This record gives sequence, C-alpha cells and structure tokens, in this order.
Amino acid sequence: MTLNTIALELVPPNVERGREQALEDAQKVVRCSTETGLDGRIRHVMIPGMIEEDDDRPIEMKPKMDVLDFWKIIKPELPGMNGLCTQVTAFLDEQALRQRLTDLSGAGFDGIAFVGVPRTMNDGEGSGVAPTDALSMFSDLVPNRGAILIPTRDGEQGRFRFKLDRGATYGMTQLLYSDTIVGFLRELAETTDHRPEILLSFGFVPKLESKVGLIHWLIQDPGNPAVAEEQEFVKQLAASEPGEKRKLMLDLYKRVIDGVADLGFPLSIHLEATYGVSVPAFETFAEMLDYWAPDRV
Repeated sequence: MTLNTIALELVPPNVERGREQALEDAQKVVRCSTETGLDGRIRHVMIPGMIEEDDDRPIEMKPKMDVLDFWKIIKPELPGMNGLCTQVTAFLDEQALRQRLTDLSGAGFDGIAFVGVPRTMNDGEGSGVAPTDALSMFSDLVPNRGAILIPTRDGEQGRFRFKLDRGATYGMTQLLYSDTIVGFLRELAETTDHRPEILLSFGFVPKLESKVGLIHWLIQDPGNPAVAEEQEFVKQLAASEPGEKRKLMLDLYKRVIDGVADLGFPLSIHLEATYGVSVPAFETFAEMLDYWAPDRV
C-alpha cells in the first residue's frame, strides 16, 4: 500500500500558544493553498514528534504540543487531509509504544516514521524500543512504516538497507538541497530488490534564513563536503530574489525528479516551510508540482 501523496510538514506549536496557534496554522494552510492553486492537492500533513536537541539550535526549543493533540485540533480545519508523523521510539517501552501507535493510527495517521535519539545521544541510548526494532515489531499495527533517509550521510546505503530488511515500507528524505539522492537511489535499485516508497523532501528558504540559519543547522554534518555544498546552496537561496529563488528550486526539483522517476520506486512529495507557511513558499511549491506531482502521474 503506497501513500502516493503530496504532504506538507507542520510543526506543532509551542505549548504556550497551544490551540490558538494550531488553528492559525491550519487556517493559513487553507488560505495559502487557495491563493496558489493547491487547494485540494495536499493530502497529508506530516507532523514531526519534536524532542529537545543541541543547545546551539538557532531558534530556542520550547515545549511543543503533542503530535496527537495538535492533529485533533487542526484535522477539522483541513478537510480531505490525513496525517503522517514521526515517532521517537527510544523513550517508550514496547507496551507504551504499542498504545501510542494504536492511538495515532486510530486518529487518522496513515504513515508513521520511527526515529531514534537526538544528536546529543548515541544510537542505542534510551531505555525504550530502537527504531529498527519497531519497524518489525509493529508491522501488524502500522502498515506504512517509515525510516529517515539522509543520502549525503556516510554509510547511509548500509544503514537504509538494514531498515528496509527490518520492515520499513517507505523512506522520508532529509531536506534535499542537492541531487545526491539520485545516485543514492540508483545504487539502491541496482544492488537490492527493495523498492520502498520514497518521500522526497523539499524546503522553502526565505530571506530570514540569512539571519537565523535554522536550515543550515538542521542539515549540518560537520566534515561532510557534500553537506557543505548543500549549505552553500541554502545560503544562495536565502540571498536570492523571489523569482531567482523559485528558478533555483525548480531546477533542483527537475534534476531530482528526472533522475529518480524511472528507477522503480513509488514517489511522494514532502514539502516544508521551515519558518512557517507563507504564500511565497506555496507559490514555489506550486511551480514544482506543475512540473511533476504524484497525483498527476
């Protein structure tokens, strides 16, 4: 069962803003979709389960609303949309995690990507279930089980294959600011029989990135030249005028789509406006989806 979807990421608001901010975010999605011709085309909202990370995060991480609570508030405002989410598994034992996944599935989450500990901890730390164990452990409960895919990360071929062997049915990429994913998936197609669905993730870069650097921080991998090139591209996007910015993003999108469309992997598109939903972000997304979209194949 494939998702075959266009998904928009929405980060839960800070607890202090709660319901008010959640409703504002949902209404903004509807308004921007209508203004840019995307009304009715976004079929999923992807909600990340947020956990505290490094102290050097450019925007302070305050306590976030729970994914399920956020979804229950925004779902009535977003007719025709279902949910996708990421679920940190490492701090829940099997019984608690099974209950959590049951609740998420019952609330309309069609896909759940299992993720591990934050960068401040080592793999295997945390008293709960490892993400790779969760992929096989909950195959009866979650039909669409996702894993994060970072094509620029050293050793990612082996890491991702292991997740597929354990039962991942889809991979959700990190934000793509290069076409590295093309070579990655080509190698995967040539060397394995796995054909998971791939959610290709693209993020809008506003001028504010030049001052704040949140996307630069999110994709960081010190000492990795491939990521350093992506970070330079992010800086270029942030400094570009709107028309040039859309051209640059559309060119990247075309290179990725043209490179992976015929490799045999089901494809979905995951869109992210890291600094918040806006008309300029949706205008860019609309141009990209005019070139290729899973709902028009």
